[in-house]
Amino acid sequence: MNLGLRGRRALVTGASRGIGRAIALALAEEGCHLVLVARDVNDLASAATELREASGAEVIVHAADLSVRAEQECLCRTFADVDILVNNAGSNPPGELDEVTTQEWRDAWELKVFGYVEITRGMYAHMKARRSGVIVNIIGVVGERMNPRYIVGSSGNSALIAFTKTLGGRSPDFNVRVLGVNPSLTDTDRAKYMLQEWSVQSGSTADQWPNVLKKLRLPFGRMLQPREIGDLVAFLVSPRASYISGTIVTIDGGTANR
Repeated sequence: MNLGLRGRRALVTGASRGIGRAIALALAEEGCHLVLVARDVNDLASAATELREASGAEVIVHAADLSVRAEQECLCRTFADVDILVNNAGSNPPGELDEVTTQEWRDAWELKVFGYVEITRGMYAHMKARRSGVIVNIIGVVGERMNPRYIVGSSGNSALIAFTKTLGGRSPDFNVRVLGVNPSLTDTDRAKYMLQEWSVQSGSTADQWPNVLKKLRLPFGRMLQPREIGDLVAFLVSPRASYISGTIVTIDGGTANR
């Protein structure tokens, strides 16, 4: 299917690995020009090389710490003309309320919550002015299915879901779409780290994380694959999905109904 994305310019944060990298690849294969944003210069260079070799796409890399306000503002100024913004950078620490420090909580939200809000604010202003653009926030299913052992993530993701729905209900007045994707546990290095932490919390050792994974009884017997998220995002940002805004698309293999 031709999604009508050829020549569009897309900016993906957290693009050097995992979900962000898979989203960038899916967009590149559809003909988008890419701006990849992450902290690590080496990982960005590796991702850019992969994308160019796989698709021939035009790829620009921009190293930034998106928890820092000045770097958020710089990003929005430098790439004000992008057609598509995918907010994906950031992660939250595992743990219950009494296991996560105030500083850990604040540090996580500076990137995953306030980072999304401020980058959206900056890019939305440009899109609103020219009356075109799409913003997708990659959030996470724990914002719907609360997990006390991941309280920072559940709380922050719930806020981002509300933020996305609220803005996405207003943005069509300016011919801009804002929507979100809630992935469930995805096969990335981050997921392995989380499983190791949950294994320790359950009284076992980190290397026993595969046992934790088995106990989750995941749909189809596996985790969600990053490329499945990438393909979904490519469709959602395309003209084929031009009536979708203010919506959160959950991709969890039916877990919510099991």
